[in-house]
Amino acid sequence: MRREEFENESGIFDLLVMPLVAGSDHIGAIVLLHNVTELRRRDRALVTKDVTIREIHHRVKNNLQTVSALLRLQSRRVDDEIAKTALEEAVRRVASIAIVHETLSNSSTESVAFDEVYDRIVHNAIELSTHKINVKKVGTFGTFDSQIATPLALVITELIHNSLEHGLANSGENLRIEVSRKADGCEVRIIDDGVGLPLDFKWDQSSNLGLQIVKTLTENELKGSIELVRVGSETQAVLKF
Repeated sequence: MRREEFENESGIFDLLVMPLVAGSDHIGAIVLLHNVTELRRRDRALVTKDVTIREIHHRVKNNLQTVSALLRLQSRRVDDEIAKTALEEAVRRVASIAIVHETLSNSSTESVAFDEVYDRIVHNAIELSTHKINVKKVGTFGTFDSQIATPLALVITELIHNSLEHGLANSGENLRIEVSRKADGCEVRIIDDGVGLPLDFKWDQSSNLGLQIVKTLTENELKGSIELVRVGSETQAVLKF
């Protein structure tokens, strides 16, 4: 049996030749010729589309990095500490989105291996911390569609930085992230042993921009819920979506 594919001016064809044998005698052959022009055209179109999408993600990532660089440059020229902090927070948020697009630019699908994104988010956060933090992760995120990965990256970024800047700023040194992925959803707990949540804390009354971003993205983009709770000596941010 012989099989091969060839192309000419008429199209692309799949040729299959099967010999017919009677005893030790070769009495003929069955020849099947299948026109696969349309199938190959679609295959090539998919490859071209995939390359184009990856290139778009790559360019978006580059543009976001340019925006981050401009914001960082501007923050160095600002004397007002409030304005400087706001610009630095904007850099952090743009960088989180850029990480997702960079991951997509290296992927052949629109799914994001989110554990890779998480590792980079944590690495960037720890680099900015003023003191030693022990980070532990329990469980894995797995993959998410890009429409989920982008808002999730921002939410995780804000919650981790909230723990570092407020919970662990003056006391505590342990940050634990617990991930429980099930068929019907995902639960993420970001836990620190810092100063603890104020007894009178109310999410709707908080002026913290980062927490407002978390709440908005969780409810509108992830279609989930978020709460901050005190459990013993720990503060837990519980994200469900």
